[in-house]
Amino acid sequence: MTYARHDPPDDADSLPRMPAWVTSARPETSEDAAFLSGAALSHLHLLLCQGGVPQTLLRARLALRAAEICVTHQGRRERASELRDAAAFLQPGDSPGPAGEVYAAWRLAVARPVSSKTLQRALPGLDPDRIATWLDAGQGAPLPRAASVLQAVVEERPRDHNASLLLADASLAQALGWRHVLPLLALGLKRADLRKSGGDLRRACHRAIVVAAVEAARQAGDLARRAERLRGVAPKLRAKGAEEAVAQVLSQDAVAPTALTALRSARAARRFCDRLVELGAVRELTGRDTFRLYGV
Repeated sequence: MTYARHDPPDDADSLPRMPAWVTSARPETSEDAAFLSGAALSHLHLLLCQGGVPQTLLRARLALRAAEICVTHQGRRERASELRDAAAFLQPGDSPGPAGEVYAAWRLAVARPVSSKTLQRALPGLDPDRIATWLDAGQGAPLPRAASVLQAVVEERPRDHNASLLLADASLAQALGWRHVLPLLALGLKRADLRKSGGDLRRACHRAIVVAAVEAARQAGDLARRAERLRGVAPKLRAKGAEEAVAQVLSQDAVAPTALTALRSARAARRFCDRLVELGAVRELTGRDTFRLYGV
């Protein structure tokens, strides 16, 4: 499946909106579900071609959501705030814990172009040959192909929902010709769906894509507006290294001031982040007085 490219507009308000008939329709047949998921993917592809969407940040934000869902599948209680802390404040040599490992896998998967090497780095506990075999399990159109990959991994690793969903989303990205993994099936599939197979699983994947595409489109629009605001106030920032620091904030879900090394000192970084909050360009994400995290 291929899509035409479009010249990206600069105004975030001009981003195309998901048609209401895609989100409000109730598919009665497998053909209906496939049509709606195709329409949702087509719209999402068009949206991702827009210059105003901070795509690296969008993938990072969706990776956090995907990790949160996969951790829930494991029966664990960690949510976005704990996952952010695990990533931001992990010291060299420390273990991130099971939930932190899930989040690390998604962060790695979306950060680099999708490839066997990227997936091996994201899922170091899996045999690279098995990863290649699973990815070859899918044939045909993008979504049925991804569903076949999902089923193949689940059959061999029924408890490893993280690897199953990550590899399925990777397969979907490859089939669509996307350069990076975009978490979608991980966002839209329910835990019970992973016990399905064949046509039932394909139908569940079609429904999941519509749900996930709506969430991704909403996030894309919101982040485009927030990124536009940050770029607008950037010229007011006089600190040395401010340009590099702004670029870092625009590429990560959350940053600790200590990670903004371009600003030369922790004190300067804290002042910089607080100034961005005052200008309404970023948010403080933790509500704490110390060990704060900031994000668009």
